[in-house]
Amino acid sequence: MTTTRTMNTFLSKSRYMLGLQCPKALWLNNYRPELKDEVSDSQEAVFQSGTDVGVLAREIFPGGVEIPYDGLTTTEQLARTRQLLDNGVTTLYEAAFSHDGVFVKVDLLHKGRGGWELHEVKGSTGMKSVYLDDIAVQYHVVTGAGVPLRYAGLVHVNNQYVRQGGVDVQQLFTRQDLTENVVDRQDEVRDRVAQLQDMLTDEIPNVVIGPHCYNPYGCPFHGHCWAHVPSPSVFDLRSYGKPDPFTFYREGLVRYTELPLDRLGWRQRQQVEAHLNQSQQVDQAAVGQFLGTLTYPLSFLDFETTFMTPVPLFNGTRPYQQVPFQYSLHIIREEGGEVEHHAWLAAADEDNPAAGLLTSLLAALPETGAIIAWNKVFESRILGELGDRFRKLAPEVAAVRERLVDLMIPFRNRAVYDWQMHGSASLKSVLPALIPELSYDGLEIADGGTAASSWLRMRTTDDPTEREAINSNLLEYCHLDTLAMVRILGWLRERVG
Repeated sequence: MTTTRTMNTFLSKSRYMLGLQCPKALWLNNYRPELKDEVSDSQEAVFQSGTDVGVLAREIFPGGVEIPYDGLTTTEQLARTRQLLDNGVTTLYEAAFSHDGVFVKVDLLHKGRGGWELHEVKGSTGMKSVYLDDIAVQYHVVTGAGVPLRYAGLVHVNNQYVRQGGVDVQQLFTRQDLTENVVDRQDEVRDRVAQLQDMLTDEIPNVVIGPHCYNPYGCPFHGHCWAHVPSPSVFDLRSYGKPDPFTFYREGLVRYTELPLDRLGWRQRQQVEAHLNQSQQVDQAAVGQFLGTLTYPLSFLDFETTFMTPVPLFNGTRPYQQVPFQYSLHIIREEGGEVEHHAWLAAADEDNPAAGLLTSLLAALPETGAIIAWNKVFESRILGELGDRFRKLAPEVAAVRERLVDLMIPFRNRAVYDWQMHGSASLKSVLPALIPELSYDGLEIADGGTAASSWLRMRTTDDPTEREAINSNLLEYCHLDTLAMVRILGWLRERVG
């Protein structure tokens, strides 16, 4: 491939990390950035969460000076950093350094009693191997720029922290010393920098798709590099067995019509055969056995919860703990009985919604009968956390958990399978396959992530019209989740008479 371009071997920390994952992605980032995938709302939320954590971690070393991205060129950021160091400032946020053709910004640069310390902040709850590469290249640049570092380490979230009142930054974060490992990697860093810069002087590298496309991070050029893969393909098979999909891909076996059925697991084979035949299979005996476990009254329960945020939103919660702010409950009290509906949604001005939700739910639930959920592990976990928090209600909560029944079981076990489920047993896949007239299409809120972000928006907006609209949309979405289970259970009963 011959490309007219201006040579650019400049590396930032993010470009260096991208190049380690895939040199082709780095090349495309430099010379064909227009080929990047669009950033989704959920990705934007993750990026913003990381930014918020980084800003909060500055309170570990308060009183420092920030070198901002906005409003300053790279050259100005470097000059500003050098000026502050020369003036004796001992704590800098986002300090800028350049060396060996690489530019980095350091989350926290602090001069302690023993000398300068580099602290990289991550929103995760522990160490990952990729962080060593991240910190090692920063160490290479900062020391090369003339700042001797006695310490290089990671600041990450402490998942055992429980918020009580304001956020205690010293308790929220944990520091991990990685200096020895980082120093040991310096020769490797220098070699990798040279290799990546040399690669950028040549034509686009020939890199075939593989697990590196999403590990350790999702590639921003996934859509471009995977455009040749048909749909459906071997990569759409669920419950991967051995060999994995890339083994088939490297053999030129990609389309369903090309796959050797004798090398597939039984679930994969069922998925392929059902798709090719556009068929549906129902194991009536297995479905009948499952239905026999259900006792009236039947309650259909679904929660909506907050995002898994690194900073606890409410008192009594931990990092990444999901807090329920809404439930929908359909009840059928006897066979052939009417379907009644109950719902609860936290008000926009409510603090921690957990107490109000639990009180309302326990009052609405019948004292006996099956409580049906889709993938009950989630509802059981949320209820367990509520029981741990509100000890006086723990026995009642425990009794509710014991009555949970998972409506996903016949679909997860493939007792029921329709080709339009595309190998998935999620409610969003099963419902349109079995009951197409009942759809999430057209809803303003159509998934849990949007529900979580909408509820947070409802809490912060000053527009009463917007708040009312979000409230209505949340109730409509959660209502459909439990109504869908009512209809799917009815469909199962019809199939086994």
